[in-house]
Amino acid sequence: MTAMRKLLANRNARLYIAGQILSTFGDSALWLALGIWIKMLTGSASAAGLSFFMFALGTLAGPVGGVLADRMRRRPLLIATNLATAAFVLLLLLVQDRGQVWLIYVVMFGYGLSASVLGPAQTGLLQTVVPEELLGDANSAMQTAEWGLRLVTPLLGAALLAAFGATPVIIGDVVTFLVAVTTLLALRVRDEPSTPSEQHWLAEAAAGARHIRDTAALRQLTMVGTLIMIVFGLSETTVFAVVSQGLHRPDAFLGVLISAQGVGAVAAGLTAAALMRRLSEGILVALGLACATVGFLLLAASSTPAVLVGAALIGSSLPWITVGIMTLFQRRTPPELMGRTDAALNLVLSIPQTVAIATGAALIAVMDYRIVLLVIASLAALSSIYLLTRPEQRRSVDTEPARATADITP
Repeated sequence: MTAMRKLLANRNARLYIAGQILSTFGDSALWLALGIWIKMLTGSASAAGLSFFMFALGTLAGPVGGVLADRMRRRPLLIATNLATAAFVLLLLLVQDRGQVWLIYVVMFGYGLSASVLGPAQTGLLQTVVPEELLGDANSAMQTAEWGLRLVTPLLGAALLAAFGATPVIIGDVVTFLVAVTTLLALRVRDEPSTPSEQHWLAEAAAGARHIRDTAALRQLTMVGTLIMIVFGLSETTVFAVVSQGLHRPDAFLGVLISAQGVGAVAAGLTAAALMRRLSEGILVALGLACATVGFLLLAASSTPAVLVGAALIGSSLPWITVGIMTLFQRRTPPELMGRTDAALNLVLSIPQTVAIATGAALIAVMDYRIVLLVIASLAALSSIYLLTRPEQRRSVDTEPARATADITP
């Protein structure tokens, strides 16, 4: 039986993966629609990019979410957070004109707070649901399926927004949160809270960061992840300029670019687990960064075919980068520390991402977007070269200890 068949034969894995995929379906449709909606209301690409900044700002609460994920039962925590987020998203129904754009920013900030809890709890629960040897396949399957759905959701979200306004997109996202809750309720897992710690909560929250610091391979991926977040943070607002200034297309054409990313991501996601077995998680991330480098350079072309190919290449990079990082962190981290380690990683990545999104929004207002894309591609190339030259990242995944708690290799 192949690894994927083993994964799909696991009832809990099927339910969990299905719930996460459907939740992402609603999120991807809503987030793109909100950016387009703000652009339509204000006429400003910078204002549209600010919505992504507000989301990133909310994720800075990650350390608190990590402690909650490691000290509470993860399934009830996920259920409660999904329900609360669904209720919060309904506030978007109150937005009627330009004067209420601030409410969209508030909701995106709340989305970020929610993600700071959902991310660590989901990552930790996945270790319970899926056997260790199938973690790479589970991550690959989720990335492939999620990006497959994104072939439809960006166009669907943009089309619904243009034809009927934001209400159908908002309601659809709320429904996907409720579907995720239903799948969580159907899981049959032993989800016990960890033993309470006698440490001060600040020291407890920092345990994940200490684990990353003391594990060479994780430390290196975290350093590269920082540059990755700068790269994609700068690109958040840049893509609006690519569409309007480079291609002279309407704002809704951004949905076509996101769909092109989805095509590339699905193709790459199907190969991620197999490549990881033959190479390593770190080398897979390096290959993804090399692919992104070429993609961002192509976005600078004033040609629709070239930009679409570039978007597809950027999409191809995402599953390789995400699956490589997630799988190595899950394999090299004890379950009782997974929530805090995931939160620490996300916090370290969120700070540069938040700054990069704000910087990108400012740069687009005063600088040619092609120069910004050149900077982005250069950072991606440097990150790839760094990983390819690290011996810890070239190590075979089959020879490493599973979920080791420390690696003091200098």
